[in-house]
Amino acid sequence: MSETPEIKQQLPEREKKIADNIAIKLGKDVLGIEIKPKRIKVKIKYKCIKKAANYFKTELNLDHIVSVSGVDYPNDNEIEVVYHAGTYERKDLRDLLIALAYRIPRENPKTQTLIDIWPSIEYDERETHEMLGVFFEGHPKLEKLFLPEDWNDKPPLRKDFKNPGR
Repeated sequence: MSETPEIKQQLPEREKKIADNIAIKLGKDVLGIEIKPKRIKVKIKYKCIKKAANYFKTELNLDHIVSVSGVDYPNDNEIEVVYHAGTYERKDLRDLLIALAYRIPRENPKTQTLIDIWPSIEYDERETHEMLGVFFEGHPKLEKLFLPEDWNDKPPLRKDFKNPGR
């Protein structure tokens, strides 16, 4: 019997080139980059979110945010905020989604809004605020979007939220 040779998966060339350029431009602010076909996730220091977002918008022409989401990491006492950016303008990148992710302290989850860079994220940041308790400083309208006006419980996407009806 012969052994099956180990197959090494090659990184997609286009995505690797873009990721390398991001790493060079953002330098020490980059904490890690994950590359998959048609997907790049850039993990950054939260204090450089505006710098990174401006680079994504101006240099990569990522002209819109597809979604803003978050992940609660109670064991790490952090919340990860993730912006998924894309482009309509650049035909060569229309199928590419780049995630810009960073972690903030869970007990005081404050970060800067990116509404001045991508105005269309108004509702996405409001949803992330409502569901995870992330406060986007400078956002002009952080008010209820889905939950009842009288909601006074923990944000429902926090891992320690307990649904009283179950």
